[in-house]
Amino acid sequence: MARSGEGPSGTRRAVLAGAAGAAAAAGSPLAAAPRSAAGFWRGEYSAAKRRGDQAIELAVYRKRLEPPGRGAPARPVLFLVHGSSTSALSSFDLPLAGGAYSSMNAFAKAGFDVWTMDHEGYGRSSRTSANSDVASGAEDLKAAAEVVLRETGQRRVSFLGESSGALRAGVFAMKHPDRIDRLGLGAFTYTGKGSPTLTERAKQLDFYRANNRRPRDRAMILSIFTRDRPGTTDAIVGPALADAELPFGDSVPTGTYLDMTTNLPVVDPLRVTCPVLLVRGEYDGIATDADLLDFYGKLPHGDKQFAVIPGAAHSLATCKNRALFEHTVAAFMTMPKPVPV
Repeated sequence: MARSGEGPSGTRRAVLAGAAGAAAAAGSPLAAAPRSAAGFWRGEYSAAKRRGDQAIELAVYRKRLEPPGRGAPARPVLFLVHGSSTSALSSFDLPLAGGAYSSMNAFAKAGFDVWTMDHEGYGRSSRTSANSDVASGAEDLKAAAEVVLRETGQRRVSFLGESSGALRAGVFAMKHPDRIDRLGLGAFTYTGKGSPTLTERAKQLDFYRANNRRPRDRAMILSIFTRDRPGTTDAIVGPALADAELPFGDSVPTGTYLDMTTNLPVVDPLRVTCPVLLVRGEYDGIATDADLLDFYGKLPHGDKQFAVIPGAAHSLATCKNRALFEHTVAAFMTMPKPVPV
């Protein structure tokens, strides 16, 4: 799908209508209304992948300070990867408080060309019968990376994944090291050992094995922000995120939940050869410090950092201390290249 800019042009309307029609044809809900991007340029694209004879369309989004093209600065690309329960724009571009809870806004202001996508079965991407597991998510990123290359000319870009998005980004980094510049793994889990969240989640293992989608209603979305430590996220966030997400339906794929309860580890640190930032919330129940430090110690690249966001739980992009998270990520992604010794 062609690039689109913010504004009331006929091209813009045609792109949105085309995306809505494609989503409907694939069995997905109609596309949501375009969101305000005051002060930013916003683009929408489509990536494609195949599973046998099935063509799968993936919605891809972009935000930066100015329109790309001749005379515009070649900004570094930062690709954000969403987790198991919410799609891309709800996760990273929440239309709340004038964009104060938008990671895309924050990183665009910091100088990045910011991209994200809805994975298969989420948001405006094709709704299929598959469970959209971590391996499928890595294939989604491969398809989206081709769109980024076409539009920016940048073959190596940086990725930041949150929760199962970090697993997707980690698997992509293992499989395609030539496409990764720097990698951020937020709210990550390695083996799952000692994780209270995954211990509780494993009680539904039979359901995840038998069903490719799981219920995801308003109550479930609200629980994301209270299950580890109530008060780490402003009370207005959960309802706003639910309002943004529920138009896409009351269920999401089970694949990443199944992977996290039966198949960990899915990311081998010895095969992640790029610079890596591991960043977690102080109260996150998805993993223990010991589990993450085990992963960190095995990473082969000397350019690596481990950061803990105080007063945060699992949700880093929308927590009260999200400015600390954004600062930590932006600083790592713009580190000078080390001098070989």
